Amino acid sequence: MSGRDGGFVEIDRLSKRFGAEQAVREVSLSVAQGEFVTLLGPSGCGKTTTLRCIAGLERPDEGDIRIDGKEVVSAGRRLYLDPEDRNIGMVFQSYAVWPHMTVFDNVAYGLRVRRVGGAELREQTMKALKLVGLDALAERYATKLSGGQRQRVALARAIAYRPNVILFDEPLSNLDAKLREQMRVELVRLQKDVGITSIYVTHDQSEALVMSDRVVVMNEGRIQQIAGPHTIYTRPANVFVAKFIGVANLLEATLLGRDGAICELEVIGGEDRGAPLHLRATGGEGAARGATVYLCLRPEDVALHAERPSGLSSANLLDGEIIDTAYLGTYLECRVRVGRYEVCVQTDHHELFAPQQKVFLTFQPDHGLCLAG
Repeated sequence: MSGRDGGFVEIDRLSKRFGAEQAVREVSLSVAQGEFVTLLGPSGCGKTTTLRCIAGLERPDEGDIRIDGKEVVSAGRRLYLDPEDRNIGMVFQSYAVWPHMTVFDNVAYGLRVRRVGGAELREQTMKALKLVGLDALAERYATKLSGGQRQRVALARAIAYRPNVILFDEPLSNLDAKLREQMRVELVRLQKDVGITSIYVTHDQSEALVMSDRVVVMNEGRIQQIAGPHTIYTRPANVFVAKFIGVANLLEATLLGRDGAICELEVIGGEDRGAPLHLRATGGEGAARGATVYLCLRPEDVALHAERPSGLSSANLLDGEIIDTAYLGTYLECRVRVGRYEVCVQTDHHELFAPQQKVFLTFQPDHGLCLAG
């Protein structure tokens, strides 16, 4: 089931309404053969509706969808191929595993619908079961399986008839935390082994970052950013992406000017007396001098000091006071009052900080990101 040469997906200006609600707004996306792309966003952002349009379970009001160059949707020409004519597999949140069937029969179902029979049916079914590690359970009934095993059955059924594209609709959300982490690893391994193009929907940012080649962040029916996991986290395109992905400290500021790649910022009301803080960061592309911007700082990129550091520039040195702390095993999380802001800092778990303690915060200019307001 490897060595595929199909699975290229093109979505062009896709829009979908439900009555007065605009669920998807002019979404355009290309997914390369063998790529794992995740649609990520909060509930109601349009990610599942987009997936269902690709699957043929919803008819978009506008836009086109092509799979391997073949038009499967053209809203303008009222062309909508049925799901079974799109050569796609789908794994649902509910698994949709039939309890009255054996594992083998569940996985073979799609092949039988396509009139595959005899030795070929058995060979493809057993190959799929072996890939997911369930070949020894082929004759067991689905009622005797664990949640993780049922999820593997659903996955095997989706790949058994060799689709060019597989769609995942929050397939791990019903599993407990430990099993979910295990299945993430197995899904990625299987996807790479099989080489199948995958489009995955989730609201779980950790899942998206761990599994994806690229992440598509959506909000209110629109794409906010498309990038690899590292870029999505370290260089969010806007304030929404920064807040949705991980934890972000956002400080309102005025852009004073630039020195090459470095922005000069004035954060209003940073100190107790309301005096401005002058800080330096990267980013800010497209923002004019004097514009309102936001300084984005990730908790792990801020250093916390019990004593004022010596020999450091005062440009990115902030006075603060500990509000509270939380010991989280691998790190200590501190909420720090910096003027009118609360700044979250993650520091070494061996450090000892206490509420009301006076502290100092520092960060490197290339660890701070200026985002347009």
